[in-house]
Amino acid sequence: MNYELIISALAVTMIVVVSVLVMSSKRENRCNDLKHQAQYSFAIFILTLLCSQSSAQTGVHKLLKKASTMKDSMVVKGVDRRYIDIPEQPWQIMLRGNVSQTVVSMKTNGSVLGEDYDNDTRLVTRPSKKIGVKVGYRGCGLGYMVNVGGDKGTRLTLGATSKKYSLNVRFHSFENTHPDLDMKSDLFDEEDMEEMKKVVLIDPIKVNTILADGYYLFNSRKFSYAAAYKQSVIQKRSAGSLIAGGMFNYTNIDYAADSNGDLIFLMHGLGCVKLWQGSLGLGYAYNWVPCKGLLVNVMAMPMLTIVNKLKAYAYETNIPEMMEDPTFLKFVNYEIGYDEYDEWYYANVKIKYLGSETFNSGASFGFDGRVSITYNFGRYFLNVYGQFNNVRYRHNSSNGYLNDWFVNSSIGIRL
Repeated sequence: MNYELIISALAVTMIVVVSVLVMSSKRENRCNDLKHQAQYSFAIFILTLLCSQSSAQTGVHKLLKKASTMKDSMVVKGVDRRYIDIPEQPWQIMLRGNVSQTVVSMKTNGSVLGEDYDNDTRLVTRPSKKIGVKVGYRGCGLGYMVNVGGDKGTRLTLGATSKKYSLNVRFHSFENTHPDLDMKSDLFDEEDMEEMKKVVLIDPIKVNTILADGYYLFNSRKFSYAAAYKQSVIQKRSAGSLIAGGMFNYTNIDYAADSNGDLIFLMHGLGCVKLWQGSLGLGYAYNWVPCKGLLVNVMAMPMLTIVNKLKAYAYETNIPEMMEDPTFLKFVNYEIGYDEYDEWYYANVKIKYLGSETFNSGASFGFDGRVSITYNFGRYFLNVYGQFNNVRYRHNSSNGYLNDWFVNSSIGIRL
């Protein structure tokens, strides 16, 4: 029986179940924050461990012991020990630091008071700094991080890696209250644009993402993905491998609030957008061992996006009526200032949910790239790795992208 495939299938099931839990909690007219879902998943994991310990007298510990033996066999069996070393200590405990940044761009064009405009709203988060802990067993692990600086956000990671396979899922959520508005129109002069760049939103724009990826290694006898990204094994000699992979991305961008009525109006009624993307690719990964204990990994994989779906949530605003109000015309003609205008605007602006519609886009090409550096010294190790992701979407005259990058650093011990 192919236990490796069974364990990998269970890992896939784990990822799917967690993702379904997240998506099933959404309301039809709003996109929810994944922060509570991440905490919920973490609590379930800890509860499972406690239940396993408390039920040891019932024989569950025998099942767990058998599963761990099976997992150890999956890591060791068929591996060329001249290239890959299997530490006796199966557990890894890591203190982790993370620096990340997310940029969301939303572009559109239209007309206000007979004047055409081009709007490029960019949500550029301040680089977010997080610290946390990760616990792993033979390449399977769970990590959780909290913010210590930068824009608010949380990050939860789950992973399952064997000799030939690697499956990972990452939850990330953040809020932005200071969008970078870049609008070109004869309706606004340079001074107006400078004031708009200082805007701080009352209701923040919320962005939540789930990123899941999986890889299959063709040269698993000599090359180890886990050595570079999980530190559960040690690469002793340089080796490379052709690698096949798949990636799934789910993204929420939500700014549907009364106070954001002007932004929704400029985006032609678009107040919330959900994206689903699934990609497949074939690439190459190489583990370079320049000296004992040091490992440098580079992975590059062109990817074809075969699932590219967008769900747009439409809202109606009373902005057109407000633009006929004498107060609005006084503001446009510089008869009143921003403070008086804001007081009037926030007291009167309203939005109304109209419905949602799903669009399917055609296939597109993307790229998955990773770099990792690991240094092993005895039972201890240091690791730094980074990744960059790009997601694009289009809806009528609105289009945009999400760029997401992060760098993780870890110091750990094997137990």
